[in-house]
Amino acid sequence: MSASVSRIAKTFEQLRQTGRKGLIPFITCGHPSPNATVPLMHAIAAAGADIIELGVPFSDPMADGPTIQRSNEIALAQGTGLKHVLEFVAQFRETNTTVPIVLMGYANPIERMGTADFAERARVAGVDGVLVVDYPPEEAVEFSALLRLKGIDPIFLLAPTSVDSRIANVAQIASGYVYYVSLNGITGGASPDLTEVEARVAQLKVATGLPIAVGFGIKDGETARTIAEWSDAVVIGSKLIQEIDAGPAESAVNRAADFVASVRTALDRKS
Repeated sequence: MSASVSRIAKTFEQLRQTGRKGLIPFITCGHPSPNATVPLMHAIAAAGADIIELGVPFSDPMADGPTIQRSNEIALAQGTGLKHVLEFVAQFRETNTTVPIVLMGYANPIERMGTADFAERARVAGVDGVLVVDYPPEEAVEFSALLRLKGIDPIFLLAPTSVDSRIANVAQIASGYVYYVSLNGITGGASPDLTEVEARVAQLKVATGLPIAVGFGIKDGETARTIAEWSDAVVIGSKLIQEIDAGPAESAVNRAADFVASVRTALDRKS
């Protein structure tokens, strides 16, 4: 990987060149078990994930709905913490050096590790992006600069309620892509207002110039396909975790791969 061009930037450039849209599945590290995490990563990569978002287990999430909250509880009960997440990424990187990995979580585990230590350990492990839900962009300038020095993209959320000043702040310090939250509420909630999503994504594309990934409330391939008409990528988390939990643990990896492949097929289908 070039030091000047991130794996995430390369991925979106390849998607643009091939006329495809990005698929970003989200899984919680340590769910349904720590031993399942790396196999899940490899399976969803093989099934068509362009970028993988890894949730760092946390006891008091704010943006996550019941499904992801439960997956956090299961992971924490089995002892999964930030250092284990970095170990999982390093294991994945032993055989996959192309699919970008984005860590998504909360400030407390990073602060406990120390931001400088975290950034260096993330770089060594092979992390490509970091999204900290409770780091407002106005207060994350130094942290974002620290990540970029390590070749890691700082990624931020924007929502239907984001005002122009917040959008401008994100445009100034973000890289990789912007994650647009398609509805007011938590993950796994109601379906998004597609008309509003289309208008807001168009606004963000002008304001930031970065690729726009849309998540929250995307439950199937057809919704993903519709939203991908306006955005650069779609993020699917709660529904994927529901699929993982929908049967015996020993077949969870296969269920996850089948679901991701079905969304990939919908995104790639010619009109």
